Amino acid sequence: MIILGVDPGTYFTGYGLIEKERSGLKHIDNGLIAPLKTSLLPDKLKVLFDEISLLIEKFKPGEIALEDVFVAKNAKSSLKLGHARGVVMLAAAIKNVPVYEYPPAKVKQAVTGFGQATKDQMQKMVRLYLKLKEEAEENANDALAVALCHCQTMRLPK
Repeated sequence: MIILGVDPGTYFTGYGLIEKERSGLKHIDNGLIAPLKTSLLPDKLKVLFDEISLLIEKFKPGEIALEDVFVAKNAKSSLKLGHARGVVMLAAAIKNVPVYEYPPAKVKQAVTGFGQATKDQMQKMVRLYLKLKEEAEENANDALAVALCHCQTMRLPK
């Protein structure tokens, strides 16, 4: 089964695709969705919706793992993050792909064994798990980590 992991944001949204097989995990793709910084929020959200929809059409994931909201110091930032998450959920719902949400501490715990792991520790563990030649971009790495977390909690169909 192919899992699309998403680390949502209005400036940068990371995505990572992995496949869970009986023999293990396989890295498929990862990257960054980065609307123009000068765009208005509705335009950024449209870019995010369009790009997530294209990823779903191209790779046909069976499930989407989405990083859950964290409480930011800035309420406006949290609201914008909520908008981005909603757009990802909408794209998934239109394509009938189930969405599973994971808080950052659970993702860190699943990938490193420590819920307060640093970005560097997360980068190294994701690279190790997926046998990547080089570390993924930070947001894409976070998305791969969410997908890995989901793989640890899901059951492979018989």
